[in-house]
Amino acid sequence: MSLFIVWLGVMFPLVFSPGPANIVFAASGARVGVKRSIPLVAGIDSVFIIKSIVVGYGLGEVVKSLPNLMNSLQLLGSMYLVYVAIKFIRSHSSKAEDMSAELGFRDGVLIQVLNSKGWLMVFLMFSLFTEQSQDAFGDNGVAILIIWLAFLNISIHFVWVSIGELLSRVSSSPLYEKWLNFFYACCLIAVSTWLIIENPMVRTYLGLST
Repeated sequence: MSLFIVWLGVMFPLVFSPGPANIVFAASGARVGVKRSIPLVAGIDSVFIIKSIVVGYGLGEVVKSLPNLMNSLQLLGSMYLVYVAIKFIRSHSSKAEDMSAELGFRDGVLIQVLNSKGWLMVFLMFSLFTEQSQDAFGDNGVAILIIWLAFLNISIHFVWVSIGELLSRVSSSPLYEKWLNFFYACCLIAVSTWLIIENPMVRTYLGLST
């Protein structure tokens, strides 16, 4: 229990913070509600579980040794977030008949596969807690961490979807819905811009590396 409390204290802020995936969840909840956002959640979290397995059982060291691959994924992911933002800006209504901004399983997979920050969070978890989990649970330590992270991710992601749906119910005004979509789009563009600026490949190209 003490290990779980410490683990939760570290991982909860990382999972709950408004990163790219969480902003997309809130936007999806606002557009189509919780039920129709389930495929998006399934896509993102299934890839997250795969990332956890890869890193937890040692293959992550191979990925970590290929920084250019990680940096390229970050750039591709940033551009995809801009594409998602444009979809929300161009949508006109949050009604069920408007499917233009609905994101599904495939979108979730792409968002998470191209999310280098997701890899870094998993690396951090296993670097901090692998030894302690193995002391507490033996050979099952890594599996326990993977299960904990999966449950935390899924529950927090549904919280973000619910927050988006709640905000969409504040007002049925088309103008409010339009500005809410614009707000989500701006958040995604801001995050993608930050990811691009902080990308080591871009900083090297611009001569900003220290």
